[in-house]
Amino acid sequence: MDQITYPYITKALAVDQPMGEFYVVKLPAKLLLQVGYSDILNAKSTGDPAHPYELEGTQRELLEKRLTQIGGYIDRADSGFPNSIILAANLRQVDGLVEGFQADDDTAGQPSIRWEIAEEDGEFTLLIPSPKKLAAIIDGQHRLFGFARTKVTERLDMELLCSIYVDLPKPFQAQLFATINSNQKRVDKSLTYELFGYNIEDEEPEYWPPEKLAVFLTRRLGADSESTLKGRISISPRKDATLSNAGAEAAWKVSTAAIVDGILRLISSNPKRDSNELRTPKKQTRNHLESEDARKDRSPLREAFIEQQDAVIYQMVKNFVKACDELLWSKADLERSFIIKTVGVQALFDILRKISSEAYGKKIISVDAFTKLLQPASEIDFASEEFRNASGSGRTVIRKAIEEKITLEISGSSQNQES
Repeated sequence: MDQITYPYITKALAVDQPMGEFYVVKLPAKLLLQVGYSDILNAKSTGDPAHPYELEGTQRELLEKRLTQIGGYIDRADSGFPNSIILAANLRQVDGLVEGFQADDDTAGQPSIRWEIAEEDGEFTLLIPSPKKLAAIIDGQHRLFGFARTKVTERLDMELLCSIYVDLPKPFQAQLFATINSNQKRVDKSLTYELFGYNIEDEEPEYWPPEKLAVFLTRRLGADSESTLKGRISISPRKDATLSNAGAEAAWKVSTAAIVDGILRLISSNPKRDSNELRTPKKQTRNHLESEDARKDRSPLREAFIEQQDAVIYQMVKNFVKACDELLWSKADLERSFIIKTVGVQALFDILRKISSEAYGKKIISVDAFTKLLQPASEIDFASEEFRNASGSGRTVIRKAIEEKITLEISGSSQNQES
């Protein structure tokens, strides 16, 4: 059995569908066992007599008998798996957030561990930098983990067909999982709706956990005729540089994951735990998160989230990105500027996170106020060499450059209007 060496590079085929783009690759089973994980539904003891267990995970429990059966089949001389394993790349196992989408000065300058897609002359390659577990298994967990039961070690070299979504937010993973399994083995509705909870029309807003609200607001930003981001939000961009394909309506695009994460960080520091608390031991409304036994969260718009001031959160984000567009995005070099790429958009949401608490407290969330704040940063050339880094450190450089120009203090009219 050959050893896997990293970085691991393989050819990929891009597939464009209404839900978003994904990539088809072949990967050896032993590599997938190293980098893949299943977000299994399980009960974890809390040690608290009042709430002895909390639920974690979003998948059905692995069935030991089925794993053994699949392991036996893998050992056969004629074994084969023509159907693909579906993965969501760059999802951190610890909190379900997208790797590299959280600003962290401590990681500045360090090699990126994110999976990346590169394109050259119409051909694509997938780069897997390390064996870090960053591949969430959307479908095919029993098939993959059956290889851990094989008695023929050479079978670990078997190539498996994989469909990979890059930076696919967890709500869309849930949608895929529910759709796939509803057409095969029936999945309990409570698992789909109560634990996933991402079918927005099936649940009242007061029950929405942070992820669900962030997805809802992101979708609205992408569809609202008055939103600067209308038509610019894609589920899965082809590469970290978020320029759209030639001929597309929008001159540039940003991933759903970037916007969802930006909004999430305004309302929660641990959305996975919030979701668990709102579903344990039964479904509860958001105001449960301000009870005495709830964890403390200092996210800037936490109060607005708990009090269901979703319209205020949406208006603030919409007005802020409109100011970004007027001052920065509309003037950007479409080929060279990093302010319209993922790291640039992330850096701007980092700025919003720093000013949103004061803006909310003073009720100053107008476009004029944000424009006045960001005006000094409009003179920065984000196409210059110092910003040409698509990793997390590039995001930090952009954010710091903006912070050096602005005061991070909000002033202006206190109206929830567009201007």
